Amino acid sequence: MAADAAAVAVTTNKAGFWVRFFAIIVDSIGVGIVSNILSSLMGADPTSTRGSGISTLIGVIYFCYFWSAQGGGQTLGMRVLNLKVVKTDGSALTVLQAFIRYIGLIVSIACIFIGVIWAAFDANKQGWHDKIAGTYVIRV
Repeated sequence: MAADAAAVAVTTNKAGFWVRFFAIIVDSIGVGIVSNILSSLMGADPTSTRGSGISTLIGVIYFCYFWSAQGGGQTLGMRVLNLKVVKTDGSALTVLQAFIRYIGLIVSIACIFIGVIWAAFDANKQGWHDKIAGTYVIRV
Protein backbone atom coordinates (compact mmCIF):
# COMPACT_ATOMS: atom_id res chain seq x y z
CA MET A 1 0.00 0.00 0.00
CA ALA A 2 2.83 2.43 0.85
CA ALA A 3 4.58 1.59 -2.43
CA ASP A 4 1.43 2.55 -4.33
CA ALA A 5 1.26 5.90 -2.52
CA ALA A 6 4.93 6.55 -3.30
CA ALA A 7 4.38 5.72 -6.98
CA VAL A 8 1.41 8.11 -7.18
CA ALA A 9 3.43 10.89 -5.52
CA VAL A 10 6.32 10.34 -7.92
CA THR A 11 4.16 10.48 -11.03
CA THR A 12 1.95 13.41 -10.04
CA ASN A 13 4.08 15.81 -8.00
CA LYS A 14 7.18 16.41 -10.12
CA ALA A 15 8.85 19.75 -9.48
CA GLY A 16 9.45 22.15 -12.34
CA PHE A 17 12.57 23.99 -13.43
CA TRP A 18 12.15 27.29 -11.57
CA VAL A 19 11.45 25.91 -8.12
CA ARG A 20 14.45 23.58 -8.52
CA PHE A 21 16.54 26.54 -9.70
CA PHE A 22 15.73 28.55 -6.57
CA ALA A 23 16.51 25.56 -4.33
CA ILE A 24 19.96 25.15 -5.89
CA ILE A 25 20.61 28.89 -5.48
CA VAL A 26 19.87 28.61 -1.75
CA ASP A 27 22.14 25.56 -1.51
CA SER A 28 24.94 27.22 -3.49
CA ILE A 29 24.91 30.27 -1.22
CA GLY A 30 25.11 28.05 1.86
CA VAL A 31 27.88 25.84 0.47
CA GLY A 32 29.80 28.93 -0.66
CA ILE A 33 29.65 30.53 2.77
CA VAL A 34 30.74 27.35 4.56
CA SER A 35 33.56 26.63 2.10
CA ASN A 36 34.87 30.21 2.32
CA ILE A 37 34.87 30.05 6.12
CA LEU A 38 36.69 26.70 6.10
CA SER A 39 39.18 27.92 3.51
CA SER A 40 39.94 30.97 5.64
CA LEU A 41 40.33 28.87 8.78
CA MET A 42 42.75 26.58 6.95
CA GLY A 43 44.74 29.55 5.67
CA ALA A 44 43.81 29.01 2.02
CA ASP A 45 42.75 31.78 -0.32
CA PRO A 46 39.23 30.79 -1.54
CA THR A 47 40.30 31.62 -5.12
CA SER A 48 43.38 29.37 -4.95
CA THR A 49 43.56 25.74 -6.02
CA ARG A 50 43.50 24.65 -2.39
CA GLY A 51 40.43 26.78 -1.72
CA SER A 52 38.70 25.41 -4.81
CA GLY A 53 39.47 21.88 -3.69
CA ILE A 54 37.93 22.54 -0.29
CA SER A 55 34.85 24.04 -1.96
CA THR A 56 34.47 21.03 -4.25
CA LEU A 57 34.84 18.60 -1.37
CA ILE A 58 32.24 20.46 0.72
CA GLY A 59 29.83 20.42 -2.26
CA VAL A 60 30.26 16.68 -2.87
CA ILE A 61 29.75 15.84 0.81
CA TYR A 62 26.78 18.21 1.17
CA PHE A 63 24.83 17.06 -1.87
CA CYS A 64 25.62 13.35 -1.54
CA TYR A 65 24.57 13.33 2.11
CA PHE A 66 21.37 15.34 1.76
CA TRP A 67 20.20 13.70 -1.49
CA SER A 68 20.64 10.24 0.04
CA ALA A 69 18.35 8.47 2.49
CA GLN A 70 20.60 9.57 5.37
CA GLY A 71 19.76 13.22 4.62
CA GLY A 72 16.11 12.53 3.88
CA GLY A 73 16.44 13.24 0.14
CA GLN A 74 16.30 16.98 0.74
CA THR A 75 19.02 19.62 0.80
CA LEU A 76 18.38 22.72 2.90
CA GLY A 77 17.19 24.63 -0.17
CA MET A 78 14.88 21.77 -1.07
CA ARG A 79 13.44 21.74 2.45
CA VAL A 80 12.68 25.45 2.22
CA LEU A 81 10.79 24.88 -1.04
CA ASN A 82 9.26 21.49 -0.07
CA LEU A 83 11.11 19.40 -2.65
CA LYS A 84 12.63 15.94 -2.42
CA VAL A 85 14.85 13.72 -4.60
CA VAL A 86 13.61 10.16 -5.06
CA LYS A 87 14.37 7.30 -7.41
CA THR A 88 11.87 6.78 -10.22
CA ASP A 89 10.18 4.04 -8.15
CA GLY A 90 9.68 6.46 -5.23
CA SER A 91 12.36 5.03 -2.95
CA ALA A 92 15.25 6.94 -1.38
CA LEU A 93 18.71 7.17 -2.92
CA THR A 94 21.81 5.53 -1.52
CA VAL A 95 24.96 7.61 -1.06
CA LEU A 96 26.42 6.02 -4.22
CA GLN A 97 23.33 6.90 -6.26
CA ALA A 98 23.47 10.45 -4.88
CA PHE A 99 27.15 10.62 -5.94
CA ILE A 100 26.22 9.44 -9.45
CA ARG A 101 23.55 12.18 -9.56
CA TYR A 102 26.16 14.73 -8.45
CA ILE A 103 28.57 13.66 -11.22
CA GLY A 104 25.64 13.91 -13.65
CA LEU A 105 24.96 17.43 -12.37
CA ILE A 106 28.57 18.41 -13.09
CA VAL A 107 28.20 17.02 -16.63
CA SER A 108 24.87 18.85 -17.05
CA ILE A 109 26.46 22.13 -16.00
CA ALA A 110 29.63 21.60 -18.02
CA CYS A 111 27.59 21.35 -21.23
CA ILE A 112 26.69 25.05 -21.04
CA PHE A 113 23.89 24.25 -18.56
CA ILE A 114 21.93 22.42 -21.28
CA GLY A 115 21.55 19.34 -19.08
CA VAL A 116 20.07 21.42 -16.27
CA ILE A 117 17.79 23.47 -18.52
CA TRP A 118 16.59 20.20 -20.04
CA ALA A 119 14.29 19.77 -17.01
CA ALA A 120 12.22 22.76 -18.18
CA PHE A 121 11.30 21.01 -21.43
CA ASP A 122 11.30 17.32 -20.48
CA ALA A 123 7.93 15.59 -20.10
CA ASN A 124 9.08 14.04 -16.81
CA LYS A 125 10.77 17.27 -15.63
CA GLN A 126 14.14 15.52 -15.47
CA GLY A 127 17.51 17.09 -16.15
CA TRP A 128 20.33 14.98 -17.55
CA HIS A 129 21.58 14.30 -14.03
CA ASP A 130 18.13 12.94 -13.12
CA LYS A 131 18.10 10.71 -16.18
CA ILE A 132 21.63 9.46 -15.45
CA ALA A 133 20.77 8.61 -11.84
CA GLY A 134 17.16 7.52 -12.44
CA THR A 135 15.65 10.16 -10.16
CA TYR A 136 12.81 12.65 -9.96
CA VAL A 137 12.52 15.81 -7.91
CA ILE A 138 9.05 15.88 -6.39
CA ARG A 139 6.99 18.29 -4.30
CA VAL A 140 6.27 17.06 -0.78
